[in-house]
Amino acid sequence: MGKVAGESYRVLKKDKFCAVLMGDTRKNGMVQPLAFEVMRLFELAGFKTKEIIIKEQHNCKTTGYWKTNSIKFNFLLLAHEYLFVFKK
Repeated sequence: MGKVAGESYRVLKKDKFCAVLMGDTRKNGMVQPLAFEVMRLFELAGFKTKEIIIKEQHNCKTTGYWKTNSIKFNFLLLAHEYLFVFKK
């Protein structure tokens, strides 16, 4: 993703915007904040963060397998994604 951020910065014109939609995940029952790691990589490439928009996930499964396991293993469903808007 660092290479993607760097190339995006290189090809984007000055004062223009780049948007990235990103979600988090879980590993061994712990949240992995992938979205914020990607945001940091874009900032390291030279972008400035203009906006952070939180998008609700409407297609999350709240019944059946995932509801049962979220209660059994004590975790919340990740029901959102982040839309980062960067400016060059």
